[in-house]
Amino acid sequence: MPQTTQQDSGRGLWYGMAAYGIWGLFPLFWPLLEPGAADDILANRMVWSLAAVVLMLIAQRHWSWIRPLLRQPRRLAMLAGAAMVISVNWGVYIWAVNNGHVVETSLGYFINPLVTIAFGVLVLKERLRGAQWTAVGIGAAAVAVLTVAYGQLPWIALVLALSFATYGLLKKQVGLSGLESLAAESAFMFPFALGYLIYLEVSGHGTFGHTVPGSYGWGHSALLVLSGVITAIPLLFFGAAAVRVPLTVLGLLQYLAPVFQFLIGVAVFHESMPPARWAGFALVWAALALLTWDALRQVRAGRAAVVPQPAPAQREAVTR
Repeated sequence: MPQTTQQDSGRGLWYGMAAYGIWGLFPLFWPLLEPGAADDILANRMVWSLAAVVLMLIAQRHWSWIRPLLRQPRRLAMLAGAAMVISVNWGVYIWAVNNGHVVETSLGYFINPLVTIAFGVLVLKERLRGAQWTAVGIGAAAVAVLTVAYGQLPWIALVLALSFATYGLLKKQVGLSGLESLAAESAFMFPFALGYLIYLEVSGHGTFGHTVPGSYGWGHSALLVLSGVITAIPLLFFGAAAVRVPLTVLGLLQYLAPVFQFLIGVAVFHESMPPARWAGFALVWAALALLTWDALRQVRAGRAAVVPQPAPAQREAVTR
């Protein structure tokens, strides 16, 4: 591999680690926005995400994708659906983090690959290999164990996994880059988010632009604005990584985010992890390990299949 290609791959790896690392550290950020409620934080995140992404598009002078998109109603409809689904994902995630359920949010993103595989079978009619079926079965057993451990379905994890898998399915059909997709989705949700912020302001429940002595000040408003920036920046890093490293590497890096979330939930917020929950998480991790092994095996098999074979005359010369 040429040195320049190696350097580019190295940068791509760092970009990918930065993207998933930031996503994994999100549980440390959302509590800083209290006493804002989850709906207040979510609406601000939507509004300021659009502002941040528009500034990035201006800096890159990247507008050529908008006009063709506006002429494709089907793609616009799928983007609108993706915007609604990711809004649910963001809202549940923010609420869960700020209400002491960080570990369960990590579970949602751990089981997301398993839900994505299930969607592939149910929606895209894909055929699974034996190892994938086994992994999905182990994942289902893990949900059953965790249901007993929590005393109810782990609904936060399931909502996060299902909503993000649906979001990924819609984004795959639309075919936009991360930054372009965020811009379109934010544009769809902006009127609703802005209208809701106005409602919160009129009803006296909004926190942006307000100061309460002994509770929060202008720094709180600055952090609400920053929520848009930290939403957009990881997508830039992810986009830079996606064109520099193989998908298998990105597939492995995706586990960084829930690992960080899990560690933050246990080590920083000291959330309870009784033995039954450890057992459920162990089953999830076993399923993911099986998926990773199967994916790497398929990559190696694919590489072996494309190795050029010598022509008959060449083979004869080699044997002499």
